[in-house]
Amino acid sequence: MLEHLLDIKPPIAAHSKNAVQPLDKADAQSVLDAQVNTTMWLESMGVEDDQKILADAEASAARKVFTDLATAAPEEQTKSNLTTLKTPQAVRHLVTMLSAYDWEFVEQAKNLRGMAVAKIIEETNHPDARIRLKALEMLGKVTEVGLFTEKVEIKKAALSDVEVEQRIKDKLNKFMQVVDVIDIEEAPDPLDESK
Repeated sequence: MLEHLLDIKPPIAAHSKNAVQPLDKADAQSVLDAQVNTTMWLESMGVEDDQKILADAEASAARKVFTDLATAAPEEQTKSNLTTLKTPQAVRHLVTMLSAYDWEFVEQAKNLRGMAVAKIIEETNHPDARIRLKALEMLGKVTEVGLFTEKVEIKKAALSDVEVEQRIKDKLNKFMQVVDVIDIEEAPDPLDESK
C-alpha cells in the first residue's frame, strides 16, 4: 500500500547551520514557509485533505450506527457505535439517513397498502361466495370506504360563563344530593312571650 514511498527521492538540502532549526528559534516567516512547503509536498504525494478524511470517517461511523438501528442490532453494540459519533456533522448525517429511511418506509407502506387493497378487490370476483363475502367485508373496512365505521357527531354549543357555572352546579347537586340552603332571618314569634 505504501510502496510508492520507497521510490521518493527528496531533494538533498544544503547542509548549513540554518537547514534545520528548533521551532523556538525560527521566526514566524520561516515557520509559515515550512508549513506551506510541507502542505505542497503532501499534496504532490496524493495525501488527502484532513477535512475530507474526517468527513469520510464521520460518514462511515454514521452509516454503522444507521445499520445497527435499522437492523435492530444488540443494544450494547448500538450504544457503543453511537459513542463514536463525535461531531455535529456526524450526528446530522445519521439523522438525515434516518429521516430518508423513514420516508422510504412510509412510501413502501403506501405501496404495500395499495397492493393489499388491489388483491382484496380481485378476491371480490372469486367463485366461492364465502371468499367474496370476506373480501367485500375487508374492502368495507378500508379507511377510504369506511362502510363499517361508526360516526359520532359532536355539537359544541356556545354558553356564557353563568350558564356553564349553573350547569356544573346542577350536575354536582344531582350526584351529591345537595340542596342549596338560603339563610333567612327569623321573624319574632308572636306567641313567644319571653321577648
